[in-house]
Formats: sequence, C-alpha cells, structure tokens
Amino acid sequence: MTLAAQIDNTPFLYTVLAILFAIGQTMTAKAESIPSAYQGIAIEYGIPSSILYGIAYAESGKKIRPGVYRPWPWTLNVAGVPRRYPTRKLAYQGLMHFLKKGIKSIDIGLMQVNWRYHHKKLGTPWQALEPFNNTRTGARILRDEYQIVGDWTKAIGRYHSPGQKPAQKKRALRYCKRVMKHIDRITKKKT
Repeated sequence: MTLAAQIDNTPFLYTVLAILFAIGQTMTAKAESIPSAYQGIAIEYGIPSSILYGIAYAESGKKIRPGVYRPWPWTLNVAGVPRRYPTRKLAYQGLMHFLKKGIKSIDIGLMQVNWRYHHKKLGTPWQALEPFNNTRTGARILRDEYQIVGDWTKAIGRYHSPGQKPAQKKRALRYCKRVMKHIDRITKKKT
C-alpha cells in the first residue's frame, strides 16, 4: 500500500514521518531532488523538507513540460479557480486587480497562503509573491499548526483547513491524503 493509503494507520504514519524527519537530507538525495531552498527553509522552521515540498506540490503544482511537474510561484487561487501567470509582475498585476475589486480570499504563491487570513505575515502584495517569503510564511503556518497538534499528518490537514467543525476536519483529512500522495511520489523517485 502507498503511504497515502496508510493515512488512517497512525502508528505507521508516526514511524514513516519520524524516519522522513530524521533522515530527510539523506532520503532526499536518493529521491526526487527537493530543491535546496525548500530544504533550508524546512531546517529553519524544524519541518521535514518532504512535507514542505509536498504541500507546495499540492498547492501550486504545474506541469512545466511533459513529465515535469513542479510548484509554480506565480499562482493565485481566486474563488476556487487557480490562475497561473508566466511572471511575478503579471501575477502581481492579477493580485492587485482582485484586491482592488474587494476580493480578499486569495491564495497566493508556491504555498498558496491565503491573503484574508495571513496578509500581515505575507507583507505587501509584491512581497507575498516573492518565493522565499511565501515559502517561509507557509512554513511558519505549518510549524504553528504542528505546535498546536503535535502530529505532522494533522498539521498538514490543518494547514489547509484548521477549523474544528466536522466538515472542516473532513476537508483537512482529504487534503492531507492529497499531500501524502505527493510526498510518497517525491520520496520514491530515484535520480
């Protein structure tokens, strides 16, 4: 069974996630190469790099060319519609367009950080689209969720849907499964 299929088996996940955290640098060298920027930010915030990169994949992943899928920094999601721009400048213009229209619930950048809830952490709209700032903001949100629940799988779900209502918890579980599929794929590919 894949890692994603094992999501409900908590002891199994604790073991797998502990291994990923403990040997993250070694494992990523053998798996799909997690970019060094993600690895550095993951270390900075005490997060397994495969989880940080898996979330970026789930949030902003884009097919770059046949067989190549990567997180895309110039991604906005407005009212559930993903919009991918070719440059930061065009993404900024798109973001400003929606903000001027009074739309505040916009997911921004690699980590799809929501402007309505996290604009103070993101800084200005231009800063929100800066890849390192966006990834650090996402990492801080994820770390904060982990500090609340003490469990990486729950923190992954809460990154997307932190509420406590049954529907929110269900959405968090679905999201966690989606991210875990990316993590499974990332850690299984050989270079």
